[in-house]
Amino acid sequence: MRAWYYPLMLLALAACSPAEKPSGTLQLDELYGQWVVINYWAIWCKPCIQEIPELNKLDELPQVTVLGVNYDGISGEELAQQLEKLGVAFRTLETDPAAQLGMARPVVLPTSLVLDPQGQLSETLVGPQTLETLASATRQTLSERTDD
Repeated sequence: MRAWYYPLMLLALAACSPAEKPSGTLQLDELYGQWVVINYWAIWCKPCIQEIPELNKLDELPQVTVLGVNYDGISGEELAQQLEKLGVAFRTLETDPAAQLGMARPVVLPTSLVLDPQGQLSETLVGPQTLETLASATRQTLSERTDD
């Protein structure tokens, strides 16, 4: 397993989401072999807000896990309120994983880091994405989706 996976998983275990049950935790083996999209967002970023429904849909795909990072470092109850207000359904990390991943923190929002199943940075997507561009970056096929 790649060295970056362990710090990321420790962060993921501390992930929170209004839809998460308190006992629900992200297990290490849940992400191994999957595409991981780490999305940086902020409540004041209109393109970020527009992108959230697309990320929610992407997170529903079986081979992809979306993890959010609040750019402003908001945590606790304030973060939970923002997640609820924006309708974020994917897990959100309370700590920015950029340093642990050996990557620079993004300077433009929204930015999504796409990690392949082997844990390598595959793409950095800057600006708002659609489900189609996100699926393409994670090598997913949307032809079977009928709920759009």
